[in-house]
Amino acid sequence: MSATPGTHSLAFRVMRLCRPSLHVDTPLRVDPLDLIVGEDIFDDPVAASHLPSLIHGHVTKSPADDDYSPDLSYRSRFLLHRPSDSFGLSGLLVLPQAFGAIYLGETFCSYISINNSSNFEVRDVIIKAEIQTERQRILLLDTSKTPVESVRAGGRYDFIVEHDVKELGAHTLVCTALYNDGDGERKYLPQFFKFIVSNPLSVRTKVRVVKETTFLEACIENHTKTNLYMDQVEFEPTQHWSVKLLKADEHQSDKNSVSREIFKQPALIRSGGGIHNYLYQLQLSSHNSAQSNVLGKLQITWRTNLGEPGRLQTQQILSTPIVRKEIELRVAEVPSVINLNRPFLVQLNLTNQTERELGPFEVWLSQNDSLDEKAVMIYGLQTVELLKLDAFGTRDFHLNLIATKLGVQRITGITLFNKTEKKTYDPLPDLEIFVEVD
Repeated sequence: MSATPGTHSLAFRVMRLCRPSLHVDTPLRVDPLDLIVGEDIFDDPVAASHLPSLIHGHVTKSPADDDYSPDLSYRSRFLLHRPSDSFGLSGLLVLPQAFGAIYLGETFCSYISINNSSNFEVRDVIIKAEIQTERQRILLLDTSKTPVESVRAGGRYDFIVEHDVKELGAHTLVCTALYNDGDGERKYLPQFFKFIVSNPLSVRTKVRVVKETTFLEACIENHTKTNLYMDQVEFEPTQHWSVKLLKADEHQSDKNSVSREIFKQPALIRSGGGIHNYLYQLQLSSHNSAQSNVLGKLQITWRTNLGEPGRLQTQQILSTPIVRKEIELRVAEVPSVINLNRPFLVQLNLTNQTERELGPFEVWLSQNDSLDEKAVMIYGLQTVELLKLDAFGTRDFHLNLIATKLGVQRITGITLFNKTEKKTYDPLPDLEIFVEVD
């Protein structure tokens, strides 16, 4: 078997298959008079003054402008008389001349041709094409089981390979051919085509927790040289999380538009550093506690100016775990008017947030402060007895209190005690009230 360079009948030719680009040609604005007379006519003032009347019968109107008259001063040559003048579009499309920029998330598609440049036929051609990265080798084509029977002199064999680009950095397209030369010698031809895969965009995230609601902000920045139209930027939450995309208020006409419901306008992120921000509201589903700090991941799909698709998925986005209390005690209602030395009722709500029965309970005001200093006290029995609470159950009850001082006062130290587990829960935060004279 021979693999000596320069002695092969076959050779690989590779062209990347991608959407063509628009051919832009700066328009050349000319006046019809340029084709008839020269610039030196303006050296003779008399001839220049009679030129419009002499040519008026031959070149008076432009096909596109009924009010056209010859421009002898060249001052209006760079004016845009119609919007299409600024486009410079020739109506032609340009096929890719090189591999060009290849980005993560795109599909690399290549048209490969193996050409026989010799004067004799080659037979039993086994062709392999694979992508090599720093981590792996991916086989794209292998004709070992069905070799190409022959490639005639001056002929070729063409095929197309595709690969979803999932790694950054250096990539090598390796094309090999094992064949019988014209003299019957078995030869091996390897050829290598290298390219670099870059990151098309960057995703920066911020996570903020407000009480039991988590907010995720995602900032997407475009690093390519073309505009990106974001078809989809969706957050896929992990189990027990629900998500809602928060948007700015839309105009009423947009909300009621039928076409807007059918066609979702993609978000434009301009080339060379353009950004777009997304805000998601995450809620922990009821009766669950997030023991893990994994929120989920973003699914991003986009298209370029001519519709070339791309798709990326971020790594798992992390946050501080939200651990729900097994029992929640909160203030449900406080009277609007509280009079000095008059009993009043504060309505409380107790919720069991576990899958098991809890209780029974006792509720009291802690006695950290001396009775002389405490402005609000329980009126009557100092301890309220509560029965057992079913799994995920809730119960309302009242505390009978009395205020002994005027003005703004604090209800402090409302404490819950589990009699079965001999466990005291954290007291409620202080509650401010205003006490007035009856």
